[in-house]
Amino acid sequence: MKYFGNAFSLQMLDLDGENLVRILPVTKEEVKQELQEGFVSAMGHADTANVISNELGINVEVNRISVSLNKGDILLVAQLVGGRLPEGATTLPEGFKFKYLKVELV
Repeated sequence: MKYFGNAFSLQMLDLDGENLVRILPVTKEEVKQELQEGFVSAMGHADTANVISNELGINVEVNRISVSLNKGDILLVAQLVGGRLPEGATTLPEGFKFKYLKVELV
């Protein structure tokens, strides 16, 4: 399964056993290409979903779900850097950026 969210949490893992997690920085273009193949949105905040939709040119729905990653799953993360988005934001404010990461269980 492929997920796209704004955070990675240890709660996404089965903590009763060993987990090997690979976290790779990726480019915006790589994320766009991965998402074209289909994904489940795990964007928990409306403003983040709006901004990232505009940033990538892809409709990303707000979808507050609990994600449980299994071996072979991929979580693409748009990690906001710079603070909290102002309420109602549709674009990144000055001084903000997204850091894109690919999280995989191996």
